Amino acid sequence: MTEDTASTNESDAAGFVLAGGQSSRMGRDKALLPFAGEPLIAHAVSTLHEAGLPVAIAGAASSARTSLAAYAPVVDDSEPGLGPLAGICAALATASKSFAVFLPVDLPLLPPSLIEYLLHHARITGHAVTVPSINGFIQIFPAVLERSALPELQNELHSGQRGCFSAFQAAAAGLGQPIATLAVELLAQSGQVSHPLGLPPVRWFLNVNTLQDFHRAEALRAVPQLP
Repeated sequence: MTEDTASTNESDAAGFVLAGGQSSRMGRDKALLPFAGEPLIAHAVSTLHEAGLPVAIAGAASSARTSLAAYAPVVDDSEPGLGPLAGICAALATASKSFAVFLPVDLPLLPPSLIEYLLHHARITGHAVTVPSINGFIQIFPAVLERSALPELQNELHSGQRGCFSAFQAAAAGLGQPIATLAVELLAQSGQVSHPLGLPPVRWFLNVNTLQDFHRAEALRAVPQLP
């Protein structure tokens, strides 16, 4: 990415790492779990930085705030314990940018190029909600949200409907739009996005929720991919 493009990104968009999960299946705070020599939180922050975005951390538990603040500024969650949608709403409420990109801490194999393309598409189409799909299945994250989506997202949160994708659907519908969904395998085939290690798109969305997932992600990162 050129310096001019990076500057444009920083002028109208910000990145947020969602790091507020309970990590119950992992048995420890996965945000600080070492992966390829760095904590998962560092990988997520780096991915957004490499996509040309200023980065903050959203949805962090109060007990982890001090540790996570070493990697990026932390947005205080005004309604802790209500899940990732609460973190998204808190981030959008404090954001001064037109767009916000949300990346969970547990997607360490996601390449920056996908973040860049999703944001590019959101800019040129004006969609309030932009997400990827893989093999026909919509992925909730990474998500690019326009600030205009905030009121409807807050309505969903306060009504008790705290699922992120249903909230995204409601926000888009409230603005008279569909959710923009981009097929990642088609973007990869056309050369619009790629992985620096050559991983195929289906591997990019491996969620590190358990130690088994974690070891699988480490193995995928360590083994060179055939062209």
